[in-house]
Amino acid sequence: MYNAKSLKAEEFIDHDEVMATLDYAWENRHNEQLIDKILEKAKLRKGLSHTEAAVLLDCDIPEKNEEIYALAKQIKEDFYGNRIVMFAPLYLSNYCVNGCVYCPYHRKNKHIARKKLTQEEIVKEVTALQDMGHKRLAIEAGEDPVNNPIEYILDCIKTIYSVKHKNGSIRRVNVNIAATTVENYHKLKEAGIGTYILFQETYHKESYEKLHPTGPKHDYAYHTEAMDRAMDGGIDDVGLGVLFGLELYRYEFTALLMHAEHLEAVHGVGPHTISVPRIKHADDIDPDVFDNGISDDTFAKICALIRISVPYTGMIISTRESQTVREKVLPLGVSQISGASKTSVGGYADPEAEKNAEATSEQFDVSDQRTLDEVVNWLMKMDYIPSFCTACYREGRTGDRFMALCKSMQILNCCHPNALMTLKEYLEDYASPQTRELGMKLIDREIEKITNPKVKQTCYEHIHDIADGKRDFRF
Repeated sequence: MYNAKSLKAEEFIDHDEVMATLDYAWENRHNEQLIDKILEKAKLRKGLSHTEAAVLLDCDIPEKNEEIYALAKQIKEDFYGNRIVMFAPLYLSNYCVNGCVYCPYHRKNKHIARKKLTQEEIVKEVTALQDMGHKRLAIEAGEDPVNNPIEYILDCIKTIYSVKHKNGSIRRVNVNIAATTVENYHKLKEAGIGTYILFQETYHKESYEKLHPTGPKHDYAYHTEAMDRAMDGGIDDVGLGVLFGLELYRYEFTALLMHAEHLEAVHGVGPHTISVPRIKHADDIDPDVFDNGISDDTFAKICALIRISVPYTGMIISTRESQTVREKVLPLGVSQISGASKTSVGGYADPEAEKNAEATSEQFDVSDQRTLDEVVNWLMKMDYIPSFCTACYREGRTGDRFMALCKSMQILNCCHPNALMTLKEYLEDYASPQTRELGMKLIDREIEKITNPKVKQTCYEHIHDIADGKRDFRF
């Protein structure tokens, strides 16, 4: 029985409810009166239910879809402005005891190069990332209680935060590791993490168990209920995501929104981020084996509807996607992207070693191979502000405190000037001459858009202070 407030996975992601929703959506895909009613509700910027969103997903009336895209663009601008937050993944270890059939880290893969970074190697990786200009990382590790226990992860976080190189420092570490206990989530919170991220992969229980035939990840309920345990452990910000292509996208989209509704119903705050990865080629993984792939147009519509349905939630798109696809979905709601990503263990400090190795340690192929400077330059040419800001985490604006500010659109009074100041740091310390010139013009334009006179003046002063060598200002 469906119950958004239940703590049981099979009740807040109830299969029968998902199927009933899909039937209803399909039956009403041409019901213009209902579609208009849903769109009017969406314009209130309070979000949509999973049922309402599913109807819009199935709608194939061209002019209504144009309304969806236009509204997504407007909501993105209202809540997130033209800022795009930058981050990079850092792979700590690819040892894993699970048997996930879509991931090359699966236990039976004997020809992938197995690696685990030492603390000394982590220092080298972080130094390389700082030399690029990164301030925010998402750490990744396979599930292996022997090779990657929670103590190892905690030591890695401590090491990452300790590295100060020239003007560089990692100011926020987000964590993407396997589902764990409330006690371990509490330890991660104490270590000063930002967001805890865990992809569901698929919400379809039967498919989930087939795709995860062996290992602790086989336990659907334990995995699906992880976000509740994370929040019970004191982590305010959690990030959801499915791997599109494993199961039918209509099912995944509906269940994903049900999960967001569940977190809101139980904890008073929904997901901080939603990621939208699609299955890609990897070492011994052929994405064509999975027959649920989605077109770029469908993918774009999913992104637009996530933005409309959960307007306050950040949306992340990775370097799995090409420059062309990223360009297509950025205006529709994406608020965070990775740049110059490596999905191999130790890929930043010595990228040539991975290229020349007989066996790769990569988790998946990266489609967007550009440098961080090229990505920053590209964003600014499209009039986006590449932001390296981590202020909200460090000022305690997380969980319901962040959402309250976001819902009142007051977060822009912090985020816009913070984005400009962190961009100025990047331009001073890391940018190519062309990117620096482009960025300074953008900052000059954008600072004039700050409406609060006091904030504008303070931001202006800090921009000049950064030029004089000072760092790390924030509102």
